Amino acid sequence: MGKPTGFKEFARQVPADRDPLLRILDWNEFHEHMPESALKTQGARCMDCGVPFCHTGDMMANMASGCPVNNLIPEWNDLVYQGRWRDALDRLHKTNNFPEFTGRVCPAPCEGSCCLSVIEPAVTIKNIECSIIDHAFEKGWVIPEPPQVRTGKKIAVVGSGPAGLAAAAQLNKAGHWVTVYERDDRVGGLLMYGIPNMKLDKQEVVARRVRIMEQEGITFFTNTSVGKDVPASQLLEDFDAVVLATGSTRPRDLPIPGRNLKGVHYAMDFLRPNTRSLLDSKLTDGNFINAKDKNVVVIGGGDTGNDCLGTSLRHGCKSLVNFEIVEKPSLQRAPNNPWPQWPRVFRVDYGHEEAAAKFGDDPRQFCIQTAEFVDDGHGNVKAVKTIEVDWQVMTEGGPPFVPIPGTEKEYPADLVFLALGFLGPEHPVADQLGVKIKEGRGGMSWLDAEHERYTTSNAKVFVAGDCRRGQSLVVWAINEGRGAAREVDRFLMGTTDLP
Repeated sequence: MGKPTGFKEFARQVPADRDPLLRILDWNEFHEHMPESALKTQGARCMDCGVPFCHTGDMMANMASGCPVNNLIPEWNDLVYQGRWRDALDRLHKTNNFPEFTGRVCPAPCEGSCCLSVIEPAVTIKNIECSIIDHAFEKGWVIPEPPQVRTGKKIAVVGSGPAGLAAAAQLNKAGHWVTVYERDDRVGGLLMYGIPNMKLDKQEVVARRVRIMEQEGITFFTNTSVGKDVPASQLLEDFDAVVLATGSTRPRDLPIPGRNLKGVHYAMDFLRPNTRSLLDSKLTDGNFINAKDKNVVVIGGGDTGNDCLGTSLRHGCKSLVNFEIVEKPSLQRAPNNPWPQWPRVFRVDYGHEEAAAKFGDDPRQFCIQTAEFVDDGHGNVKAVKTIEVDWQVMTEGGPPFVPIPGTEKEYPADLVFLALGFLGPEHPVADQLGVKIKEGRGGMSWLDAEHERYTTSNAKVFVAGDCRRGQSLVVWAINEGRGAAREVDRFLMGTTDLP
């Protein structure tokens, strides 16, 4: 490394975020940029470690450890330290088609397995990644690069989320003609409508990359639902191969008394229309669920629950509480969660910070089981009944916790958002194409495709992303899209040079 002792000399520093009470007044991204000198210093913290676990991309304890797209992190950290930004961009693009996405929304499993994090705070890998690509766009280095030779082969990609876009980009790079079908009115899938604008700007970041892909020769059809507007069988006739990247879109429900009351919604029924209305009319059309002056309850943590918090605050909600049934994580790694596993520790995300600034306290309530939604007498929810649970006592033949008598409580609620995860993909397209479905417990299912080969029961159909592996990270979706593209290229040409 350019600065072998940098990790001993410099402390971890991340860019400041905009003031929470100010940023909830708009929908702009909340991260600030760091000066180049500070970024070079942070790059210098990267150790000359013998084995850089940061880019291993393994699964440990059912969580990612290291970068799933195997980013060459030590190399571009060193290049940033040396001020060689163009070279850093080239190294970054070798493994990641969309670092401007992962640099903003990835939880950075790379940092959890950073060798320095054994004894010190990890290298600021995510921030350096985002800075490299943002710097490159500012300099005009990211330009369309259409393939010089076309193979004549045609591939259909169903779904334009991160897996579909990654597959399309790689297949186009190999010289194939690629057509992407998206049922929404804009390209991007999860990136466009599943992640709020303050985390990932749609016009300046997502649409910008889509325009480049169009200029490289990829065709996009929006407002086109395969299986409905276009028969799935037609894809088999018109294309040499089909990639399904439809995501995991069936939400997990909470079947308790009062579930059908007005005001109880799935989280995505709140987040998706909000972003669409923001892009269409800056929220003036009213085509979204408005949390203004409402008592809001969010059930379930994770990114989706946090996004419901941030969105409700920007609407101007009256009160905000977030229930999590799990125990509050510890501040430090537990003995059963050793490095290089992803550290299961207490974190404060942007929505938690904003809620605390607005209402004076973190909105999360841990070890809370939701028991009932209370009717106001007119079919609307007016409150949520809860009970605390004890994770130290297991239920015989049931969940690993028991309710604690006497801890019942009632919270006022005009709106309730269920952020309880997803059960897998919708099945119509797979059914029409003859792709087998793999069933799991609790109603979960996935499209059955061989690991790292992405092949299905139909020889011309490949599957990638959340519809194959289940709800996961954007970076895993990119990994799968790239992997599926490699196998499609091999299927069509007999061999492949795609990484």
